Amino acid sequence: MKIIQENEIVQTVRDLLIEANIRLTSDVVQTIANCKKNESSPVAQSVLSEIEDNLHCAKENQMPICQDTGMAVVFIRLGMDIHIESSKSLLDIVNLGVASAYTEGYLRMSVVADPFHRVNTGNNTPAVLYTELIPGNTMEITVTPKGFGSENMSRICMFNPIATKEDIRDFVLETIATAGSKPCPPLVVGIGIGGTFDYAAYLAKKALSRPLDVPHPHPFYAEFEQALLKEINTLQIGPQGFGGDTTALGVAIETYPTHIAGLPVAVNINCHVARHKTAVL
Repeated sequence: MKIIQENEIVQTVRDLLIEANIRLTSDVVQTIANCKKNESSPVAQSVLSEIEDNLHCAKENQMPICQDTGMAVVFIRLGMDIHIESSKSLLDIVNLGVASAYTEGYLRMSVVADPFHRVNTGNNTPAVLYTELIPGNTMEITVTPKGFGSENMSRICMFNPIATKEDIRDFVLETIATAGSKPCPPLVVGIGIGGTFDYAAYLAKKALSRPLDVPHPHPFYAEFEQALLKEINTLQIGPQGFGGDTTALGVAIETYPTHIAGLPVAVNINCHVARHKTAVL
């Protein structure tokens, strides 16, 4: 059995959140560069250049890419041969890392303690934590600081089980078209299909942490991802809503078995600041 100390998790969560807010992963950076190269609109090219300049400034000055440094969403894949040396719950440990990142890393603290009595918690806790138990003795931690300009544009639909691929396509396109410039395009679009009402939303959120250059392993869904991306980019919303060919950088679909009487579909939108970082303990 492998023993992991509480402080290892705290430090890892802290470091990942700070890093995610300062540097985008290489797949996102490269996709933005590719989109600028292929963009037909001079205005859109200029906006994408400004986005690249912002990414460079954030990296050089060790400052957040965006003023909205997000609500901390953390995915942990925990090996069943691991013992965590702590008297605290896993969520409490993760929250220590979140609090450290947002206070010591000078990140904006955006979390309120109650949805109606909106008093800021002062350290961006609590996190939203998803835990998956897996075989083995590794602990994989993925952080996705989620901004809410894009989160607010997300939607879910409980389709009739006879709904077609085209029905889902229309729902996705309607969601993006309705959002317009509000979620700060170009976007990364996470789509969850299957499970239950809540699990479809989880799948859509999880999809946002997949690298843009990694397609769905099943050819049917990989093809659907590319088809949706192509159609989203015909909407001509463009970078920051100024028009052009680059409304989205990528589309990622995650699926799960579902009930014979339903077909849940969730669309979780992320802006071009598609932050996610992973470490394995």
